[in-house]
Amino acid sequence: MRVVLYTGKGGVGKTSVAAATAIRCAERGYRTLCVSTDAAHSLGDSLDFELGPEPRPVSENLWAQEVDALHEMEENWLRVQDYLQTLLTWQKLDSISVEELTMFPGMEEMFNLLEIWRHRQSEQYDVVVVDAAPTGETLRLLSYPSIVQWWMERVFPIQRRFIGIVRSVAQPLIPFPLPGQEVFDSVENIFHQLFDMQRLLTDPEQTSVRLVINPEKMVIREAQRSFTYLNLFGFHVDAVVVNRLIPPGSSDDYFRVWRENQEKYYSTIQEAFDPIPIFKVPLFEQEVVGHDRLTRLAEAAFTDTDPSRLLYQGKAQTLTKEGDRYVLSIPLPFTEKRDVSLSQKGEELIVRVGWYKRNVILPRHLAGSAAVGASLDEGTLKIRLDPGKAREPVGAPSTPGRPGIPGRRS
Repeated sequence: MRVVLYTGKGGVGKTSVAAATAIRCAERGYRTLCVSTDAAHSLGDSLDFELGPEPRPVSENLWAQEVDALHEMEENWLRVQDYLQTLLTWQKLDSISVEELTMFPGMEEMFNLLEIWRHRQSEQYDVVVVDAAPTGETLRLLSYPSIVQWWMERVFPIQRRFIGIVRSVAQPLIPFPLPGQEVFDSVENIFHQLFDMQRLLTDPEQTSVRLVINPEKMVIREAQRSFTYLNLFGFHVDAVVVNRLIPPGSSDDYFRVWRENQEKYYSTIQEAFDPIPIFKVPLFEQEVVGHDRLTRLAEAAFTDTDPSRLLYQGKAQTLTKEGDRYVLSIPLPFTEKRDVSLSQKGEELIVRVGWYKRNVILPRHLAGSAAVGASLDEGTLKIRLDPGKAREPVGAPSTPGRPGIPGRRS
């Protein structure tokens, strides 16, 4: 089963692109499910079809679903919730407080992930297209398994052993109820599913993450930052969809100015995400709602491309930790050291290769880091970042008129 996950800044049209992708996959004969994990569901509005928490047939080979996190939590968190309610009721809290306190932060994201995992286990679909929440929430969703892994590996076994000892020895002396074995089994089962889900999402042969962008400055900057975060967590971005491009030929001065700005920003997108494939979607004369108009969007975006397949092999950049420092690696094939230079401006790293440059947005937790050196090793530029060092200018030319790499290795 292939998973294709779309995300982007709110309002860029990712729901329309996701729905159009699902329609195109279904037309190619794949059993396709389009899933919305956004709390503010709009997939049903886009398809002009009433959806619910379970998959519903929309057309031949196409099903759609708007995940209800509360429904999923009730189905899968019941044993743990029953124990927590018993414990909190013992504390004499009212029923409203009990219900609120048994829903932890991040629970919705966790059960949205598990819904995708269950579809994989069912083997009912060939392709699952995910209309994810805006980038901030999506990044939290995708990083959730990594965050809970530490707790599960280090804390959970200790707590389980401790409760087992206390229950057998001191339960009659303890005034509050202790969790039973079934509670621990339920938690452990859920998190094992999460880890399996993470393996699915970080395997590029099975999962592709795609960014939907409008040619606007703020949208592009958020997409660049999201791209860095996705690489940090090991998720594979294999395509960028640039949506709502004003088509050429408009004689109206108002739209001419907009089109000129879009052309400038489209060049920025090409510089930032090359060599990842970029698909263009025009601004249509009507709102893209319903099967026919979504089919038109899919034809404009993908033409003869099969959107279910892996569209790009390899990562355009990776971020790894080595000791107290981080190393940002960017593939630069067919490049010599004398052709490359590096400089830093705020949270941006500016990489120049010949007459071309690329702006790389650092993730927020590294925004204050200094680039302390770089090297070009076997076609990959490796930039060393030190979070504990104040930013300093880097990238002085090695010879007049010829850019060089600071701290380069022979």
